[in-house]
Amino acid sequence: MAKPVIAITGPERGAFGPRFLVALAVRFYGGVPLQLRPSQHEQAVHFDGVVVTGGHDVDPVLYAAEPEVHPKYDPERDTLEMAVIKQALQQRKPLLGICRGAQLLNVSRGGNLHQQLKEHRYKTSHRWTVLPLKTLCLEAGNSLLAKLLQCPKCKINSLHNQAINQVGDGLKVVARDLDQLVQAIEDPNYPYLLGVQWHPEFLLFLRRQRHLFKALVAAALQQQADEHE
Repeated sequence: MAKPVIAITGPERGAFGPRFLVALAVRFYGGVPLQLRPSQHEQAVHFDGVVVTGGHDVDPVLYAAEPEVHPKYDPERDTLEMAVIKQALQQRKPLLGICRGAQLLNVSRGGNLHQQLKEHRYKTSHRWTVLPLKTLCLEAGNSLLAKLLQCPKCKINSLHNQAINQVGDGLKVVARDLDQLVQAIEDPNYPYLLGVQWHPEFLLFLRRQRHLFKALVAAALQQQADEHE
């Protein structure tokens, strides 16, 4: 059987580091990375799983809200990634949303976002860090994320301006930070549909963070096998 193809979305230019690290993790666990850019959004693309990576803030027009801040938006990338998420959901392909990818997953299901977080920070710093210096608290219950991380609390990084507010249809909050801001969502009715607010690709030196990519490739391989039965 062929190795599973894992699409990796991102901007038209730049973001070399995150793309490279996600591709490295995908290859390490037996997948074939396929880099997708906004200029390819009208092409028919086959993939067995997808990672929607981080980047610019999500345009609030996607969840029918007025902009509260004026950061850089990337509407072409939004169009690509919303189409890829839609395809993955329709075909029940394994999907990992990272940072803005988790936010877009939530928006695609009818949820919305906190556009700025400073007013919601009481116990944690608003400063960005690629290092695992912030605390992740998993919700009680038998979630996919809990199975992968195997810890009630662990350390994560933080590189985001926005966060999930109202959770989209069918999605479940499975982790928060010390300020109770949503840090992870998943759909328990899918084999692998997970969005995380942090950047596990920068934490590949931690085995539990690598498990997110290992499980994604394994789920893609399993679905590939199911389709060929």
